Amino acid sequence: MFRLLARWVRRPLLPAVRLWRRNIQLRVVAGTLLMSLGVVLLLGLVVIGQVRNGLLDAKERAAQSQAAGGFSAAQDRAATTPSAPGQQDGGRTGASVNWRSTLVEQLASGGQSAFNVVALSLDSGDTASRGARASGEVDPTTSIPADLRISVAQGTSTFQKSTRIHYTSSKPSEAGLVIGKRLNDADGTPYELYYLFPLTQEEDSLTLVKGTLATAGLFVVVLLGAISWFMVRQVVTPVRMAAGIAERLSAGRLQERMKVTGEDDIARLGEAFNKMAQSLQLKIQQLEELSRMQRRFVSDVSHELRTPLTTVRMAADVIHEARVDFDPVTGRAAELLGDQLDRFESLLSDLLEISRFDAGAAALEAEPIDLRQVVRRVIGGAEPLAERKGTRIVVLGDEQPVVAEADARRVERVLRNLVVNAVEHGEGRDVVVKLAAAGGAVAIAVRDYGVGLKPGEATRVFNRFWRADPARARTTGGTGLGLSIAVEDARLHGGWLQAWGEPGGGSQFRLTLPRTADEPLRGSPIPLEPEDSRRNREQAAAGRVQESARRVAVPAQPAGDRPSLPVPPRLPAPSRATVDPTALPGSGARVVPRAATETDGCGTSTATAGGTGNAEREDGTRGR
Repeated sequence: MFRLLARWVRRPLLPAVRLWRRNIQLRVVAGTLLMSLGVVLLLGLVVIGQVRNGLLDAKERAAQSQAAGGFSAAQDRAATTPSAPGQQDGGRTGASVNWRSTLVEQLASGGQSAFNVVALSLDSGDTASRGARASGEVDPTTSIPADLRISVAQGTSTFQKSTRIHYTSSKPSEAGLVIGKRLNDADGTPYELYYLFPLTQEEDSLTLVKGTLATAGLFVVVLLGAISWFMVRQVVTPVRMAAGIAERLSAGRLQERMKVTGEDDIARLGEAFNKMAQSLQLKIQQLEELSRMQRRFVSDVSHELRTPLTTVRMAADVIHEARVDFDPVTGRAAELLGDQLDRFESLLSDLLEISRFDAGAAALEAEPIDLRQVVRRVIGGAEPLAERKGTRIVVLGDEQPVVAEADARRVERVLRNLVVNAVEHGEGRDVVVKLAAAGGAVAIAVRDYGVGLKPGEATRVFNRFWRADPARARTTGGTGLGLSIAVEDARLHGGWLQAWGEPGGGSQFRLTLPRTADEPLRGSPIPLEPEDSRRNREQAAAGRVQESARRVAVPAQPAGDRPSLPVPPRLPAPSRATVDPTALPGSGARVVPRAATETDGCGTSTATAGGTGNAEREDGTRGR
């Protein structure tokens, strides 16, 4: 559920993520904007803090000076006002109340609405005789903090605190600074005197500074972004041009060059790039010319050799037919002459075919064919060699038609090469040919159980004239070009020719072709590594051990409760097989019948099909 939600959230962001990864200009500009924004915010906070502290400090000093003057004036007025001892308490109380009211009005009149004055009695319950006196419609109850009143009532010095000034009218509250001190009135009664200074002007000034800094900062960030975009574009544009020209060069347009202006580093880069492109063009043209000369030489030599070779072949045939009249040494020489001429003709044919591939002149004559018939023809041609080697050729998967659009001649040449190689390197063991079709692909795999391939040889085996083991002797005359031609035939079909092998475990070559010509391949119906490989057998054995361990924990059932299972018929084991054919991949195995014959005393072999079927070099390695 979490993965589905993450995928649903991430899908709309994929275009933006792709743009971010591919556009270096966007990343540089975005990084510049983010860093500029951070610097502007930091500077703005510092400036605003300094301005705020400066305004508040100036206001606080002015307020303290004004409040100190007011407290001094109130003390002087109380000292100069005579008391009325002959009056009753009610008369003194009324005089004190009038005195405080007059004091508040006189002290507040000098402020010109810059501050307000509040006089409070120490006894909070005395609200009638000596109640609060305030100027400017200030609400003393909510405007003066309770903790400040406690400090003023208990001390004799001046106390101050920030507060919100509230009014009894509809006037909105505002931030302010309150300064208070305990004093005595004319008759010696203590009271609290407070000065309230609004901070409206300071707040307005600070708001103006914030707005100015925000506007200026935004303008600076946008300006820096535009500048960085322009500057980065000056660097990125030549790089993009170089990338585009490099792509066109790789596509074969070798005449492309960069436009160079100026003498800066970008201009030097363009000049170096143009020099490199010119050098590459010259080298490629030289190599193409050499390649054309080489292909022409091979083609001309191959064609020119055919005329004298035909004459030599005719003479060799005459000598070969009359070998019975020669002495044994001369007769054997006549036989060797014929064999080597066969190999020479095969080599010429392979060279001509390679030259066609190199020149791009190879043409595909595709038509719907049943690959089973091609396999039967190949196996029929390889039977004499298999008899001499004591090898059985087993066919799997030929119960249903395996039809594909292909060139029958080229496919037969590929399969002949693979089967002959498998028989030659199978060391007398079975060779398995498997056919399969699935989806838009068909495949043929040739499996042998001979010496196998070492790590890394599965790719090099298709190189021209590559030799796996120079010390091994071979019995068939190969040209060393069979597998190279085979892989080119597979590519011409739009297919694959791949190899797998393990030392001592044999090898498998798999040919995969599309069912329809020009249809791209997406997979093969036959795995490249066979099911009876060493690694797969070890994994299967480990799985059987685990399954046996699980079965041990299951109680045994009575014999009467177990249903009887049909016993599969036992297949006869092959006489010379080293593996169990029933363990091979696929089903429907069919053994090609052949007569049990032996080689003659002279060791001569029956000639197999021509072409690239002679797939072995003199050292016994696989032909290509």
